[in-house]
Amino acid sequence: QVQLVESGGGLVQSGGSLRLSCAASGSIFSINYMGWYRQAPGKERKFVEIITSGGSTTYTDSVKGRFTISGDNTKNTVYLQMNSLKPEETAVYYCKLKMTVSGYWGQGTQVTVPT
Repeated sequence: QVQLVESGGGLVQSGGSLRLSCAASGSIFSINYMGWYRQAPGKERKFVEIITSGGSTTYTDSVKGRFTISGDNTKNTVYLQMNSLKPEETAVYYCKLKMTVSGYWGQGTQVTVPT
């Protein structure tokens, strides 16, 4: 069993910052990547940014220069620093852990950026 515990979401004004954290525990091995997706109300879940076990990152274009992902392999934890947040980025942010043979999702953390 694998558990992902996310934290750090909340309400922030437009242009503000938040830092999300996701800690994985349980039977973890052969991690491919950890990262973040988001799902706005009434929309499908979409990719935001991931970091591989080797430290390479991939992000969606809309967050370039504003979001930074980082990880701590010793703690199986990933962070997402989000700056200059926009109202359209209001969503539930989900952490994902991808291992060679399986993948897991966290329960999600709400990020709200009022207009």
